[in-house]
Order: sequence, then structure tokens, then C-alpha cells
Amino acid sequence: MAGGDNGASAAGEGRFVQAVPREAERVRFTIDGKSAEAQAGDSLLAAILVQRPVLRRHEFDGGERAGFCLMGACQDCWVWSEAGERLRACTTPVAAGMAIVTEPPAERFAHGRAHG
Repeated sequence: MAGGDNGASAAGEGRFVQAVPREAERVRFTIDGKSAEAQAGDSLLAAILVQRPVLRRHEFDGGERAGFCLMGACQDCWVWSEAGERLRACTTPVAAGMAIVTEPPAERFAHGRAHG
């Protein structure tokens, strides 16, 4: 994947696939300014990885990240609200109207922008 695509695939295919359909309210949110939809009750991690194959890029070396432990221990799944609040995607439920960005605010890691 190219460095500036924020993990979105050309075909719009995600890394996760919902294996068992369930009845749940659909909620709209944004990922890096792009509209997305998820099921209420999904974690941000699941909601994002259904949409795209990469959660975010590592803030220091630009490597692709998709979460690791999936239980809030490893700190590999950090994303941010548009307001700059750091969120652990694996333990934060998606909510209607959320505006999520996958790159840290520039003032936090400006020195580590190796990928673009």
C-alpha cells in the first residue's frame, strides 16, 4: 500500500468480515473524513476494519497497524477523535456522529512522520 492512502483499499474491502449477521441499529460515523457505517455495539476497531484493511499507520515508522491483542493491553490500536482525544479502538464502542482520525494530532508526533 502506498504511504498516503490511510489504509483504504481500492476495492473498499476490509480486513474483518461479519461472520454472523445480527440485528442492530446502524450508526454513521467518519474515518479520516470519509463516511462510514457500523452496527451499534461494535468496537471502533471492528467498525473500522470492516471498512478497510488497515486501522492506522504507526506514528514513528509508518508501518501498517490493525490492532494486536484486541483487549486493550498492547496499545496498538490508538486512534483519535477530530478534537484530538486519543481513543483505544478495541475497547471504545462506535457511536453515531463520531469523527475519527487515524493519524495522531501533528503536535504529538510531528517528529515521527516518516511516511508522509
